[in-house]
Amino acid sequence: MKAWLKDDILVITAADLPSFKKGGSIVRNNYYWALQSIACYARKNQDWEYDAEVWVALARLLLFFAQSGYLGTSETLLEFPLACVIPDVFRAIATWQNEAEEPS
Repeated sequence: MKAWLKDDILVITAADLPSFKKGGSIVRNNYYWALQSIACYARKNQDWEYDAEVWVALARLLLFFAQSGYLGTSETLLEFPLACVIPDVFRAIATWQNEAEEPS
């Protein structure tokens, strides 16, 4: 999931967020609701924002779902721009984007 920092807010790109599907996978729907429940801003089809206060919870949530084996790495790994310093709390579940993927 593409992410970046804006002041002390972590932003996750709308295109990479999970979606809720009525009658869909219970794991994916639980993942959606868990991510949405701790976001400080989570509107449909828009980027979601997370305050620094919930970063530990977000990191634990991402690690839990990554280790469950039900979701792929692209759905649980935060990808930061190369120029961004990854906060320590996210080091276990984050990486940098490929140069080719970064917007110009």
